[in-house]
Amino acid sequence: MSLVKTSLLNGIAVIVKILSALILNKVLAIYVGPSGYAIIGQFQNVVSILVSLSGGVVATGVTKATAQHFDNEAKQQSVWRTAIRLSLGVSLLTGVSLLFMGDSLAQWLLHRADMSNVFFWLALTLPAIAANSVLMAIVNGKKEVGIYVIANIVGSFITLLVTGLLAFNFGLYGALLAFTINPAVALLSTALLIARKKWFKTRFLWGRINRPAMRELSGFGLMGLTSALVVPITYMLIRDYLTHHLSLEAAGYWQASWKISEIYLMLVTSTLSVYYLPRLAEIKTAVELKIEIIKVYRFVLPVVTLGALTIYLLRDFIISTLFTVDFLPMRQLFPWQLIGDVIKISSLVLAFIMHGRGMVKFFVITEVVFSIMFVSLSWVLTGFFGLIGVSIAYAVNYAFYWVVMVILVRHEMLRMTSSLSGESKN
Repeated sequence: MSLVKTSLLNGIAVIVKILSALILNKVLAIYVGPSGYAIIGQFQNVVSILVSLSGGVVATGVTKATAQHFDNEAKQQSVWRTAIRLSLGVSLLTGVSLLFMGDSLAQWLLHRADMSNVFFWLALTLPAIAANSVLMAIVNGKKEVGIYVIANIVGSFITLLVTGLLAFNFGLYGALLAFTINPAVALLSTALLIARKKWFKTRFLWGRINRPAMRELSGFGLMGLTSALVVPITYMLIRDYLTHHLSLEAAGYWQASWKISEIYLMLVTSTLSVYYLPRLAEIKTAVELKIEIIKVYRFVLPVVTLGALTIYLLRDFIISTLFTVDFLPMRQLFPWQLIGDVIKISSLVLAFIMHGRGMVKFFVITEVVFSIMFVSLSWVLTGFFGLIGVSIAYAVNYAFYWVVMVILVRHEMLRMTSSLSGESKN
């Protein structure tokens, strides 16, 4: 399926997701305030880590292997069986551990001991969340954009309904509880949609772990594990620093500005996942890769630049509409945050190649190094410039990351060319 067609279909799901997120944003802003927003950000990062550890770490590998073995259903199914068994096993172990650590995590990360019960509910729903992650990865790898779009739309409605109702009735506790329930409930809709396809049978998910499939997933598992741990921990460290050195409200302002970036960048990032990643797995030559990069840049850069400019011009309206007057101090974060968004997406177009080409070593090193750099820059620049320093750090960090990505992609293209030349001689 073409980039434009994929983008249009995926755009439907993204529009629904954006509208749901905008409404939900307003609800949360009213019922939890800036400080509650910071706590929600911390909890979402915890959920992200645990979900990734339970199944998300192999999701990229499942998508890549499913797309790569498009002409070999036996290999596809061996990957699925291995992934689902690993995910369910790890999620059960993680859930049991979480039951014993809930009180400590609530006090340490949320600064609210009375919120420990949400970790109990998260432990119970982890297996369902892990299973849904694997199923969505299979759908993506099979390029079933229609199912992917519908599943995401249903998930958006579930998130809006459940989170809105729980936040309205139970405040911050209800909002946190919703973030443990939503992904698990989404499993039902995903399972119903995928069960109707001829290429899928429930029995394809059950069986022994396949060693070749395990090796195929291991590299992507390492990449997924790195992202699952490093990225959320980075945000949690920055948020914790802002809380202790500025205020919990300041951390909430940064979390709110970050949420705006997530919402409007959703079209670009989801399209890269749905179209670009499976496409990279199919590419065999450096020439093909270069053409694909240029094609994606021609689509991505105008979209993200226009989006950033629009957000900047409408920043006061956006703050008053999506949040409340209590969030007005976040206005100062917009210029550098939006510049950072454009640079970030530009670098991610190249960074996705590390996933698609299985560049495990380079991915792990760059992920760790630039996460440490982001935290360090945030601490230093916040000391000099106050809250705006964290947005400056964001833009500067991704500028360096983009440069490194250019170098790594050129290296990969040279390797592909030399490898092809060697095969031709043989």
